Amino acid sequence: MSERTGEPIMDSWPGYDLDLFTYPQHYYGDLDYVLIPHGIIVDRIERLAKDILKDIGYCDIVILCVLKGGYKFCADLVEHLKNISRNSDRFVSMKVDFIRLKSYRNDQSMGEMQIIGGHDLSTLAGKNVLIVENQAFLQKRKLAQQNHMYIIDVVGTGKTMKVLLSSIKKYKPNMIKVASLLVKRTPRSDGFRPDYVGFEIPNLFVVGYALDYNEYFRDLNHICVINEHGKEKYRV
Repeated sequence: MSERTGEPIMDSWPGYDLDLFTYPQHYYGDLDYVLIPHGIIVDRIERLAKDILKDIGYCDIVILCVLKGGYKFCADLVEHLKNISRNSDRFVSMKVDFIRLKSYRNDQSMGEMQIIGGHDLSTLAGKNVLIVENQAFLQKRKLAQQNHMYIIDVVGTGKTMKVLLSSIKKYKPNMIKVASLLVKRTPRSDGFRPDYVGFEIPNLFVVGYALDYNEYFRDLNHICVINEHGKEKYRV
C-alpha cells in the first residue's frame, strides 16, 4: 500500500463486533458493525499529516474544511500538523476556512451538489492557481510550492470534489490538493482520486466520526455501518 493512496478495506472484511467497543446507548440496535475503530482513524491521520508536511516543505497552508462531515477529520489533522510544526525548526502558518456541501438525503446521493457558504474564498483572488482533477495529471506537472490550499473532505463518488474544485477556480489559489478520510469503491465513481486518502472502503453507507445520517450519528467516535433498522428509524 502507498501511504497516500489509502489503506484498503476489502469487500469481504466482516468488521469488528460492536460489543468490543463503547458507543452511545441511543444507537443500540441501529448499527451492523464497526468498520474502522477510532484509534486506527487517529493513527492514520497522524501519518497523513506527516506526508503532507513532507510534500509541501513546511510552507504555509490554507485549509478548507468541508462541513459538516469533514470537521472532525479536519480538527484532528490540523492538530497533528501543528504538533509536527511545533517540533520542527520552521513555523508553519495554518489558516482554516469552512464550506458546506449538501449531497445526501437519507442514504441516497442527490443529483446536484448544493454549495453553501464559501464567501471567504474570495480572499484567494490574485494567487497562482493549479487545479488538479486527477492523480495522473498531478504526476505530470511540477507544482509551485508557495501558497497552498488543502481540502479536507469525505469523498463518495468524486462529484462533490469536482463541483468544489470548479467553484473555487475563479478565486485562483496557487495550488490545490485534496486530503480525504474515505474513498468508496463504487460503480458511480468518476475516477477522481484525492492526493491523500485515509482509507479506501467498500460501497457502504457509513456513519460516525462526524459522518451523519440525517444529522444523527455525528457523536459516534468509530466509523460504523448503519443497518436497515437505523435507516428507517432516522429517515426523513
